[in-house]
Amino acid sequence: MGLKGFVEGGIASIVAGCSTHPLDLIKVRMQLQGENSPMRAAPAQLGASIPVSGPPRMGPIAVGMRIIQQDGAAGLFSGVSATMLRQTLYSTTRMGLYDMMKIKWTDPETGSMRLWKKIGAGLIAGGIGAAVGNPADVAMVRMQADGRLPAAQRRNYKSVVDAISQMAKNEGIGSLWRGSSLTVNRAMLVTASQLASYDQIKETILAKGVMKDGLGTHVTASFAAGFVASVVTNPIDVIKTRVMNMKVESGKARPYAGAADCALQTIKAEGPMALYKGFIPTISRQGPFTVVLFVTLEQVRKLLKDF
Repeated sequence: MGLKGFVEGGIASIVAGCSTHPLDLIKVRMQLQGENSPMRAAPAQLGASIPVSGPPRMGPIAVGMRIIQQDGAAGLFSGVSATMLRQTLYSTTRMGLYDMMKIKWTDPETGSMRLWKKIGAGLIAGGIGAAVGNPADVAMVRMQADGRLPAAQRRNYKSVVDAISQMAKNEGIGSLWRGSSLTVNRAMLVTASQLASYDQIKETILAKGVMKDGLGTHVTASFAAGFVASVVTNPIDVIKTRVMNMKVESGKARPYAGAADCALQTIKAEGPMALYKGFIPTISRQGPFTVVLFVTLEQVRKLLKDF
């Protein structure tokens, strides 16, 4: 039963990740807008530097159209190999572990599980899954972000395997776990908010008799869970994206000393709402991703129920 949970969760996660990859790509590009704005010297009497106004911020549709103009429609699936590897490592682990803990912690008499236990299971499963899948996560962010750079500055990774091998060779093995603390924290919040809220909302809908156990219930509960996860995790997702994407050059200072420094620099330069940069594509991606994830999961469970 434990192994089956990993298989079911892995299949559903890969289907959901690949089908919503273009939305995730747009989200990453939007989160990087405004980063590293050029500075110009202010008049001597002011004794300060002020940012030069950069290119205007673009919305998700404009970002998507620019990607298509620059790289063609295939550009919307840039880094999809890393997404597949990430879902195979990260989501398979978190979904399988959550399912195991849910089976173990469910009250045998009532057949239900308290909300705080669901949240605890999500935190544990998400943290372990993120630690396993961090190398693929770093590769995915870099491959998605590469297209926004000038041609001379692009890393031009051929695949996720090439990305991971180049990072290990040029920046050391440790670079594969760059931003891992952020990834783990985000994954704990995502899994706890996403899986726990889905189960809780679904159980409430069924208990209240609002809908029967079917596609309508699954879609409603999963979209609500996606909204909760988006609100909870967007700030840490912005910081994670920037830390993972930063270019470290030999002999030069790192753009960010760490997650806290990145957060402070972002807020100072762009304001606190910069932490919710890319929220529209986040919810636009997280909603469909969560719907596809849980609807697929429910169908896979039906197919594999006799195994």
